[in-house]
Amino acid sequence: MDKRMSAESFMGVGGGSITAESARNLRIGEDLCRKRKPNEAAPYLLKALEDPNNIDAIIQMAFLMSTINEGLELLEEGVARGRRHLIRQFGPDCFEDDRAGSRVGQFWGLLETRPYMRVLQAIVRLAFEVKDYQKAANTIIEMLRLCPGDNMGQRFWLGSVLLQAGRTADALSFAQVWLNLPRDVDWPPRGGCTFEPPSKTPLSAAASEEHKYSPCSLLYTAALASYKLWGDCDVSRQYLSVAAKANPHILVRILAKVEQPKTLNNLPRAPNGPEEAHDYLWLTQNLWMASDVWEWVNNDAGAKSHILKTCSREGCHTREVRAAEFKRCGGCKEVVYCGAACQKEDWQAHKKSCKEHQKQKEFMRAMMAGRSMPRSGSGDGPIVASTDFTPNGIATTFH
Repeated sequence: MDKRMSAESFMGVGGGSITAESARNLRIGEDLCRKRKPNEAAPYLLKALEDPNNIDAIIQMAFLMSTINEGLELLEEGVARGRRHLIRQFGPDCFEDDRAGSRVGQFWGLLETRPYMRVLQAIVRLAFEVKDYQKAANTIIEMLRLCPGDNMGQRFWLGSVLLQAGRTADALSFAQVWLNLPRDVDWPPRGGCTFEPPSKTPLSAAASEEHKYSPCSLLYTAALASYKLWGDCDVSRQYLSVAAKANPHILVRILAKVEQPKTLNNLPRAPNGPEEAHDYLWLTQNLWMASDVWEWVNNDAGAKSHILKTCSREGCHTREVRAAEFKRCGGCKEVVYCGAACQKEDWQAHKKSCKEHQKQKEFMRAMMAGRSMPRSGSGDGPIVASTDFTPNGIATTFH
């Protein structure tokens, strides 16, 4: 969660663990980085680093280094500083399992631990960039040990990273643990990283129906991993079909052989939407484009039936015969048309919802970027609130 929309916005970075001057320089430096002014940001970040507890300044500086490996070296220094700070704060056993002074399982919930968790997350990103998939995977595993509830959403990356690292059985085991989590259980032990042998048992009809609302990254991980382990079998086809239902955008791009994204999508997103599809493919698309995998997907008529679209104009029932055959509306990107004539004819009916969708997206982009937004009571934008956990309970901020 962005510090500007969390408890740290009013309780201080890391729960107030850095000086006000260091926090001010960090804030200016981060704002300049968001505006793509790294040279102007660097002096403020260097000033912020004069406080040895300012781990977030290290993170920001790491992304300004001339090479990724230099950035990783700086982040490792941030990890060392963060550990020392937390041991001073909570005692020598705070990182240990099953000790009286352990804080394992409480990381992120304790504000003081958040900068440390963020530096681990930054290591995951840079390690993945240099294709050190084992390092990226092991860092996420450590994050989930410390915070099994996964407040930072790393479970949506780990399956992909494990597959890239060649740990196929671990990837499927991890996905199945989260997908099969009982409703009365908040999170699995060690965040799902116990890596028991995965199951080849086909899904029940009830499980297939329920899984269509599950996170797409876990479903596609399960589909690809089960195919790699056991080939074209009942369970791999079931996972692929449910994944296509949950997020058809991913399968469309795979079958249409759209170029793999070169960067992450930092736009706000709805669950299983196109932005999540973009990020999943940034992590994993190369594995799906392997000739045997692509042919397996392309030959699965059941999965393909979930992604072939019908023209959005009322009364036109023309359906695609191949993935991504129809063009999306350039404004909202939510509807498709079989041709220009249908799009033109449908514009008056579609115009209002299209404009509203674009306005909502812009509102969310402004909020995520920390820019000024329409007042909630003005009628010009939706009511948006961010919620975070604090030592005094749940804090809610309205934007």
